[in-house]
Amino acid sequence: MNLKSSAGTQGKSVSQIIHFVGGTKKTFHGVLTESIEQGQMTKFKTKDGRLVMVNDVNVLCIEVFSE
Repeated sequence: MNLKSSAGTQGKSVSQIIHFVGGTKKTFHGVLTESIEQGQMTKFKTKDGRLVMVNDVNVLCIEVFSE
């Protein structure tokens, strides 16, 4: 099942600020919205070729900004 990310409505690439349990924040620029795969471990690729995997259990919210 393909769970399409709603981040795709913001454009082909976005910046994301991920807020983790405990107050830590991490910002990712150049996230390719077509590459986002949601699940227990959400995966996405960035313009510079990185593959990022995030354990959703540790995430409080994600802010998405169009680029």
